[in-house]
Amino acid sequence: MTDHHDDVSRETLPPALEAEPAVAAVLFGDTIIRARRFAAALAEQGEERGLIGPLELPRLWTRHILNSVIMAPLLRPGRVGDIGTGAGLPGLVLAIARPDVQFVLIEPMERRVAWLNEQVGELGLENVEVVRARAEEAKAFGGLDQVTARAVSALRTLIPLTAPLARKGGELVLMKGINAEAEISAAEKQIRRFKLHDVRVEILGDGVLEETTRVVRATVDRDERATGGVSRETFG
Repeated sequence: MTDHHDDVSRETLPPALEAEPAVAAVLFGDTIIRARRFAAALAEQGEERGLIGPLELPRLWTRHILNSVIMAPLLRPGRVGDIGTGAGLPGLVLAIARPDVQFVLIEPMERRVAWLNEQVGELGLENVEVVRARAEEAKAFGGLDQVTARAVSALRTLIPLTAPLARKGGELVLMKGINAEAEISAAEKQIRRFKLHDVRVEILGDGVLEETTRVVRATVDRDERATGGVSRETFG
């Protein structure tokens, strides 16, 4: 006979953290220990701090962490900005996987900035700077070699936020969904305005991940260059 109280307790238990997929160690290589620590911290504190939704634990690795780290090979040594970093997806994940790249994580919400700074310290990441600002306020923090963003907004809105942060000849590497091609078509005006070229969609993780990742890549070739050198205190 089944105990009614056991049924109730099982129903009210929080969802279990997804087991680490075997491919995670392959994608992170010798940085996997930091990745595990980050995943554990996000699982423990993420919902309470408003970083992830209550149903995300069963897919934290596959849907979020691996979905982010699969972009790591696209990055070049230099300075990479991540707009609207939030919980650190993809910015912190990429910083863990690519210690040879310098990251500028741009996030407007104070509580998320606090989380990012805590994780930078606890994980011992020396290649990360956290800037509290909205993307449009951070234009002076330009000259970035690459700019990325995940789940921020439609491409026609995202291009004016990200392109001014990149140096002339820099690259946008923007994570998008299955409608990426349609978003490119809808953003033709912005693509021309910000002089983007070689705009294309790349599908990452095919045959490696359960869910592939789509990124829109584009080179910024505008005439003017953004100015740089603004410290994080400016946005405090």
